[in-house]
Formats: sequence, structure tokens, C-alpha cells
Amino acid sequence: MRTLLNIIWLIVWGLWMAIGYALLGLLMFVFIITIPWGIASFRIANYVLWPFGRTTVERPDAGAASFAGNIIWLVLAGVWLALGHIVAGIGFCLTIIGIPFGIANFKMVPISLVPLGREIVPV
Repeated sequence: MRTLLNIIWLIVWGLWMAIGYALLGLLMFVFIITIPWGIASFRIANYVLWPFGRTTVERPDAGAASFAGNIIWLVLAGVWLALGHIVAGIGFCLTIIGIPFGIANFKMVPISLVPLGREIVPV
């Protein structure tokens, strides 16, 4: 079932979101100082491509640098990305067939808000 949901997700929503996150990651690589956010953006793009059967957890070794980086990310990009996931999640949840995809969008809100210090793991 996860594979079927992932394939439908990829066709309907995931590919476009992954392209958006990848373009954001490439933009972050233009400036040397923003490379950590670019890496995080590529990680999120990977997660957005195939979200069912995976989740995010906090890394225990994340320190003050991740916290400071997350504050900057939250102000510049995180709020807007999270709002996009929330709006898309609400839109998907308006139909019965779209409820799993809405839940998947809601599941992506925490990593879009604070991506540094988190990792993606299989369920």
C-alpha cells in the first residue's frame, strides 16, 4: 500500500514539490555561507519524493549551530514552506481520496520549519 501511495503522490504532488525544494537548494549553494541550508533542502526534496513509510526524527548530536541555523531558516523560508504544506494538506483533506496525501503534507510541516538537526528514517 505504501508503494501505491508513494507512486500516486509522486505523480500528483511529490515531483513538483521535490523540484521546488531542489531549486531552493541550488539557490542556497550559490552563496557559500548558505550551503548547510542547501543540503537540508536537498534532504527535504528526497523526503518529499517518497514520504510514505518514512518519518523524521531529531538528531541527538545537533547542537547550538543547528538551533541558530533553524532560527534563520524559520524566518527566511520555513514559515512560507510550512504554510504551503498546510494549505496543500487542507486542500487534499477536502476529498476522501486525498486524506492520506493531506496527512503526508501535515507530516512535512515540522521538517520544513526546522530542517537542521533532523534526519529522515524508515518507519
